[in-house]
Amino acid sequence: MKRISLLALTFSITTSFNVSAGTLGIGLGSYDIDGSNSAADFRLEYESDSNIWLDNLKPWAGVQATTDGTIWLGGGLLYDWEFSDTWHLKPGLGAGYYSRGSSDLDLGYPIEFRTQLEIAKDINQQHSLGLAISHLSNANLDSENPGVEALNVYWHYRF
Repeated sequence: MKRISLLALTFSITTSFNVSAGTLGIGLGSYDIDGSNSAADFRLEYESDSNIWLDNLKPWAGVQATTDGTIWLGGGLLYDWEFSDTWHLKPGLGAGYYSRGSSDLDLGYPIEFRTQLEIAKDINQQHSLGLAISHLSNANLDSENPGVEALNVYWHYRF
């Protein structure tokens, strides 16, 4: 029942925004940066321009895949704080489906939460570059909860 409720909440948040305006993010980085199961990490994400509840609180959805077959598919909310004319700090939280693929790293549960902190610099009105650190964890939904960290470089395109 917990699993169905979490998936329903994630789906409702990520489908409640206007897909016509937003930002496409492409990330490349390292998965399991502090462990022995390192792999290349690839991400494709969509960040809506629509605000939810507060100014600059935005829904996002994305897919994350690694070279060892790990996949995470989910979405959530992020806060886009523009602290100068060209710099952004973006803390975010999401939930999604996780499959470990052929990785030796088992995160313990098919529902994993992702927290992320990104700092990004606008290159121009349409493009920005960012650096993000993220953590995947099942938040103790299962007794097995090792968690994993990833470090990514992002390119963002606003349309």
